[in-house]
Amino acid sequence: MAGRIRQSDVEEVKARTNIADIIGEHVALKSAGVGSMKGLCPFHDERSPSFHVTPQRGFYHCFGCGESGDVYTFLQRMDHVSFTEAVERLAGRIGFDLHYEDGGPAAEHGNRARLLAANDAAAEFFVERLGSPEAEVGRRFLGERGFDAEAARRFGVGFAPKSWDALTKHLRARGFTTEELAASGLVSQGDRGVYDRFRGRLVWPIRDVTGQTVGFGARRLLEDDNGPKYLNTPETAVYHKAQVLYGLDLAKRDIAKTHRVVVVEGYTDVMACHLAGVTTAIATCGTAFGVDHIKVLRRVLGDDSGVGEVVFTFDGDEAGQKAAMRAFGEERRFAAQTFVAVAPDGLDPCDLRLARGDGAVRSLVESKTPMFEFVIRHTLSRFDLETVEGRVNALRTAAPIVADIRDPALRPGYTRELARMLGMELGEVTRAVRAAEGRDRGAPGPGASGRGDRAERGDRGGDRRDGPRDPARPAGGSNGAPGGAAHGEPSNSAQPARAFSIRDLPNDPATRLERDALQAMLGYPEAVGVDLLRQGVDCRFGNATLAVVRDGIASALAAASVDEPGRGATATATVTVDRVVAEVPPPFASIVQQLAVLPVPQRNEVELTAYVRGVVGALVDRELLRQKQELLGRLQRADRSDTATYTAIQRALVALEDERRRLRAD
Repeated sequence: MAGRIRQSDVEEVKARTNIADIIGEHVALKSAGVGSMKGLCPFHDERSPSFHVTPQRGFYHCFGCGESGDVYTFLQRMDHVSFTEAVERLAGRIGFDLHYEDGGPAAEHGNRARLLAANDAAAEFFVERLGSPEAEVGRRFLGERGFDAEAARRFGVGFAPKSWDALTKHLRARGFTTEELAASGLVSQGDRGVYDRFRGRLVWPIRDVTGQTVGFGARRLLEDDNGPKYLNTPETAVYHKAQVLYGLDLAKRDIAKTHRVVVVEGYTDVMACHLAGVTTAIATCGTAFGVDHIKVLRRVLGDDSGVGEVVFTFDGDEAGQKAAMRAFGEERRFAAQTFVAVAPDGLDPCDLRLARGDGAVRSLVESKTPMFEFVIRHTLSRFDLETVEGRVNALRTAAPIVADIRDPALRPGYTRELARMLGMELGEVTRAVRAAEGRDRGAPGPGASGRGDRAERGDRGGDRRDGPRDPARPAGGSNGAPGGAAHGEPSNSAQPARAFSIRDLPNDPATRLERDALQAMLGYPEAVGVDLLRQGVDCRFGNATLAVVRDGIASALAAASVDEPGRGATATATVTVDRVVAEVPPPFASIVQQLAVLPVPQRNEVELTAYVRGVVGALVDRELLRQKQELLGRLQRADRSDTATYTAIQRALVALEDERRRLRAD
């Protein structure tokens, strides 16, 4: 078994990988200022984006839930892989050959990687078998639904032969063990031993958002097949049906670009939509559309502005109506507007394309009905509106639906529409809706939990005017009593248990300057420059929490002098987030990470350099002013008869003023 990956290779792969590209496969990112991007956090449910990524520093941090790290951390937490697997996956992505400390070959990538490899091998096997004589029944099924060989290749459709163990033998010959095949859900165990799970069926590969095959969906074709119409991969370490959406790997870019997603019911519906030009179509995999699906979609959709659209297509039968009502139950979890599209004759997109062509599929999506209108009509259809009792009961049932509309600008219009549908006075319906609003007020909606709405307002850290006092400041004490640690800050020998956050910082100008200067030093040390950086970390800080961060930067910077004396400007390369985090006590790691991902207010490289040097220069200028005041005090107290001391203080004052002039000129 190979040893550890060389640290130099770990760093090289990380340096060659754009973290925004990796995270962008899971989250729709948009610019948040110079060198910063943001989107909806993939680790918790939120409505406003609090998840920030800084590609230049290779780092991410969520101000909503506190998750942070580098590209390896992201893959470990998002895809549940080990550190070694994360490095190996990224190395494979960029074609980099890893070296191991014992000089041995690459180790197997771990259980998850083996399961994914088994699925890839199975997908190739199924695709190859679709061209066999035995698969004629599968090719005929596709042809009858308007899909040719090119369509099958585009979506990776294959055929599982009607054999007890054809796939099993094939994969064993490729080096996979029975245990790995069982863990991947490709084989089952029976009284007669191990056998192929999918036999005599048309097979669709189910891929995650990154395009990796995690499972399969198989459609029954043969009359003597007593299994279910659709058979999916069982729950495995890589396949979780409640979190996977078929076609998302193909649709994600257009979803993020157009801010629209079309939710259909089956694999062939996804194929039909994409071939008809509706390239944002996706489907669930043998399960109802649920909360976890919404979380995945909202991240790809960039669902925070309310300008997006989610269009549900359902069959016109009773089952389709029930599915629509289930979808409505989760509607409030979207910030985007939700719609329902049902063909007049109840055809699904696949049958609609076959019967009326590609244009009919596109028209179906464009002729969508707002979800609330659809639900109101469906609700009213359950009552006899020809009777007074029927209308009253219908109003009682429908009024809460209108009251639940989160956009207050839409509510009056739907109130009028409800009055028209019921044939009742507008005033009576308005009173019923307002009464329903009163009953619901204060009760959180389905998407209320775990929102990150506050995170957006807290992005600038100390700008919160109602922020609590500095947690590192002693109760009742000052912000930085002299006589403690270096530079006069309070001692931090007794570390608190909880992590510090920029939200805990006070909002006074002095603290804001310290915070912004640290942000510049952490995020853009090269732009600040080594000389100004060294001056900055030598300044006194009034805020004890930020003083610890400053000391962490100073320690990281000093490491360059120890490791490679005389490195000069390249010493700024040692000021990395990881290194500073390693230098500070654990409770301060979070605030380091938060400062590193905060966007700066400038918009181009010239302005960026001017800003970061300016804000650090202001901190140094403040320190020089403090030193000047100390020297003036010493001069006032000095004995004029002590000429040497008096002259030395004056010379120090002149040198200090020269330094301030140079700083301001720069």
